[in-house]
Amino acid sequence: MSRAAEAARVTAAFRDAFDRPPDLLVRAPGRVNLIGEHTDYNDGFVLPCAIDRATTVAIGRTTGTMVSVVAADFDGSRDSFALDSTIAHRSELPWANHPRAIHAAMLARGLALAGSQIAIGGDVPQGAGLSSSASLGVALARSLAILNGHDGLTMTDIALIAQAAENDFVGVSCGIMDQLVAARAVAGHALLIDCRTLAAVAVPMAPDVAVMVVHSGVERSLVRSDYNVRRAQCNAAAQHYEVEALRDLDATRLVAERGRLEPAAFRRARHVVTENARTLAAADALRANDLAALGALFAASHASMRDDFEITVPAVDALVAIAADAVGIDGGARMTGGGFGGCVVVVTPRDRAAFVAARIRERYRSPTLAPLMILDCLPSAGVAVVA
Repeated sequence: MSRAAEAARVTAAFRDAFDRPPDLLVRAPGRVNLIGEHTDYNDGFVLPCAIDRATTVAIGRTTGTMVSVVAADFDGSRDSFALDSTIAHRSELPWANHPRAIHAAMLARGLALAGSQIAIGGDVPQGAGLSSSASLGVALARSLAILNGHDGLTMTDIALIAQAAENDFVGVSCGIMDQLVAARAVAGHALLIDCRTLAAVAVPMAPDVAVMVVHSGVERSLVRSDYNVRRAQCNAAAQHYEVEALRDLDATRLVAERGRLEPAAFRRARHVVTENARTLAAADALRANDLAALGALFAASHASMRDDFEITVPAVDALVAIAADAVGIDGGARMTGGGFGGCVVVVTPRDRAAFVAARIRERYRSPTLAPLMILDCLPSAGVAVVA
């Protein structure tokens, strides 16, 4: 769906629900992480790019303290809550917790909010690891900031609000990557993010480079226990090496001071240390348009996720192998996202993209027999006012 058609659809949902036009439309993109997995909460580096799939928020100011929300993607499902009382979870209406979370996070920062009417819709695939929730959070936080005159909020502030909403209200212990790229991405570029300082550098991507996202058909199942175990192992390794975070550890110390560190914790640390180095090298490869170097880094990253961090599954490994074989030496493929299913990211010359997609469709079968989803994504800009 085109951006204009998506804006028209969400505007129509707003008009149908509230019998008036919105005051403002704001759009924020989803993202795919090119490289840098499980490095964010270790204060490391990530290299995502925003994609041309997004969430659009239509909003209108009202008098009073009530907020009314309609979800265009859930058959016009509605929610409402008051700003002058505790904003509670709605376990029976999961989508509603995301707008509630953004309002709660802004109020917690002391930002005054007026009542509003809101319609939300988008085309970021749900559950595909493309950050539909961060897209929504950034779009809504930016909408509310504009509507309520909070002009001093930077795009990084908007990202931090959206992250706090996920961490403190929704209950997802995510890092800052998804929200920061949704807020600060530059069209035609990836974004190299330092997750400690929140510095972000736009890295140009040549227009003849295609970024493809392929869903394995295996729904991600990085359950809280798996995630927490890996975080705990990373923390244990950081304590063993007496560093603030694994970002501060280099490959020499990793090996020299291993001592009696538990083997699994050592492997987790080795992934993070090497992945940080690969991420910085990948940014250099993109700048030089060196797809062969980038492909080698992708292959090493996937092997590290499989063997050291142990977060891939056989179906994803098979999909990566098929995609990498189709790409050849100029580009590569790797799992992207938290792990245990989800998507593969493929980078290839644009004139080879159709062949790569056809070869994947020919050779890969999801173990769940789910229809194959292949998206050809354009590196896109961050959050913006549509109208």
